[in-house]
Amino acid sequence: MIRKIVYAIFIGIIIAGVLMFLSAFPFGENKMLVGKYYIENATNDAGAPNVVTAVTLLYRGFDTLGEVMVLFTAALGVSIIFAVEEKKKKVVQPPNFVVRVGSRIVFTFILLTGFYIFMHGHLTPGGGFQGGALIATGFLLLYLSYSDTGINRKRFMVAEGLGGIIYVFIGLIGLFVKGSFLANFLPKGTMFDLLSAGILLPLYIAIGLKVGSEFAGIVDDFMCEARCTGGEG
Repeated sequence: MIRKIVYAIFIGIIIAGVLMFLSAFPFGENKMLVGKYYIENATNDAGAPNVVTAVTLLYRGFDTLGEVMVLFTAALGVSIIFAVEEKKKKVVQPPNFVVRVGSRIVFTFILLTGFYIFMHGHLTPGGGFQGGALIATGFLLLYLSYSDTGINRKRFMVAEGLGGIIYVFIGLIGLFVKGSFLANFLPKGTMFDLLSAGILLPLYIAIGLKVGSEFAGIVDDFMCEARCTGGEG
């Protein structure tokens, strides 16, 4: 009986909360004050024409830091899983001739495009995640083209760690200088210039380095696993 009374009280509290919420936000009425603020002030606050960039790195910078940590955890998990698995005889498949020849031409352009995307994330659609992922696809192409391809994991780990340190360091400077994490403490510059938007450009460079290194590490783990599987014959 007591349990039923507790359940009834709990359900009543939920219903009362829902009704209070609906009375405060009538159906169909525009109460998206946060979204309205972003649209009206993001360009001025960030000094960049890309509103999505301002929201991602300034207004919800903690969330972006969490996303980077999720990717780091995934890359670490993949490395641990493949590290503890039993090593088997290496089976090398002959690389495709067309892919091998084509990779010599497009690999450099893939890297340049990836760098361009995260270097211009505050000006055009894109950013550190997109640019970093594109850079990792360039290394995937090398793995598919040459059977002896392998990345220098120590260098990629240094790049990954450097990207994370830069991101957190910039955020802490904003905390001490402006009073909030990832607050913009650099000059905004001239709109549409590459060296503009304050901290957005160095943040995207840091994210691009970190994401590209982590994805390249995941690719390296999976491709090594694919080459190291097979029977003894």
